[in-house]
Amino acid sequence: MQGPLLFLVILLGVGFIVFATAKLKLHPFLSLLFAAFGVGLLAGLPLPDVIEAVNGGFGGLMGYIGIVIVAGTIIGTILERSGAALRMAEVVLRLVGEKRPQLAMSLIGAIVSIPVFCDSGYVILSSLKKALAKKAKVALASMSVALATGLYATHTLVPPTPGPIAAAGNIGASDYLGTIIMIGFIVAIPTILVGYVWAIKVASKIEIEDEHDSEGLNYDEIVKGFGELPSTAKSFAPILLPILLIGLGSFVSFAGWSGTFANILLFLGSPVVALLVGVVISFTLMPKLNEETLTGWVADGIKDAAPILLITGAGGAFGSVIKATPVAGLIQGLADGGLLSGVFVLVIPFIIAAALKSAQGSSTAAIVVTSTLIAPLLPEMGIDGAIPLALVVMAVGAGAMVVSHVNDSYFWVVKEFSGMKVTDAYKAQTMATLVQGLTAIVFTMILWIILV
Repeated sequence: MQGPLLFLVILLGVGFIVFATAKLKLHPFLSLLFAAFGVGLLAGLPLPDVIEAVNGGFGGLMGYIGIVIVAGTIIGTILERSGAALRMAEVVLRLVGEKRPQLAMSLIGAIVSIPVFCDSGYVILSSLKKALAKKAKVALASMSVALATGLYATHTLVPPTPGPIAAAGNIGASDYLGTIIMIGFIVAIPTILVGYVWAIKVASKIEIEDEHDSEGLNYDEIVKGFGELPSTAKSFAPILLPILLIGLGSFVSFAGWSGTFANILLFLGSPVVALLVGVVISFTLMPKLNEETLTGWVADGIKDAAPILLITGAGGAFGSVIKATPVAGLIQGLADGGLLSGVFVLVIPFIIAAALKSAQGSSTAAIVVTSTLIAPLLPEMGIDGAIPLALVVMAVGAGAMVVSHVNDSYFWVVKEFSGMKVTDAYKAQTMATLVQGLTAIVFTMILWIILV
């Protein structure tokens, strides 16, 4: 099948994914897998080619990022269980100062959400947030939104969070993970700040029922209640060391160095090795090295990784089937006609991701599906290299922020753990995610104009 009918088939595939996940509540893994087979069959691909594309797409992507995702979730679980996430929160609070509690919560959220899922991060830090709001005498809704938006920014933009890693694998940018991390931090800064501004300007006007009756929420007592926390160096090391190693590896590759020392740095800087080093370092956070921690905690991290791995692999299968169709020729025609040029190439993935996110709720699923859809476009439009591909990942992540509402589990976590009414949560949290997504895509486009 060729021509407009092929585009229609692909659109039907995407429509099925949205309908199945949003309305039928079918798990995204099966939605993506069924869509992959459906698109392949309707597009008229030979039956053996459909099977080969599905298997190759699933397995190929897992070969790039499967271990990286598992290692990242294990690190996140250990940081959560050991109290290291709370230690990081304390350090940031001391550095920023208690006179700027909302900014402290935004930064705390941004750091914690790099290895820890934003839902879990919010739950972990919820009691600290409430106690600090009482101590600093600021609106609880303001603190809630500051924490939520800080967590949300790095969750969608900065590896080793699974979404951006999956996007990198789908578009063939796994070798540029160091650049993606760097660009992710740059784009995340204004995204975090705009969430902070929204928290102090809009959310601070929302009053939560009984927020002034929080007896027993003494900040110092709550911190002590978590027991003896790990040291600052131990707490930050599992996050910072892998990022540093990946960055060094990217620098060596960019500089074109050779020799034994360069090869060692390239080995340590590969995402798989760097994240496994982070896992080993995180073992120092465990109170005891026994079956409960080395088996139990690690198993919990693997369980958290399983849905992400399946969704990511199925997304790879879907993308592989699309690549196997003649869609590349149609895309080339649009590119030759000038319809896919300049910063407009960033608008397309942003809109697709935003539509998917708003329709079915999951940011990670939106990132995976969008990156598989746009992967065939990129070579035809001449988009290659570290910085252009990193900015494409940012555009996808920006779209996956827009918007968090009632079909998103994170919306309900923020709403329930803050005590806001649904209407207030729409005003505070949903609108904040809209502003964050728009800020991220605008800043990404500015970077494209400057750097590409």
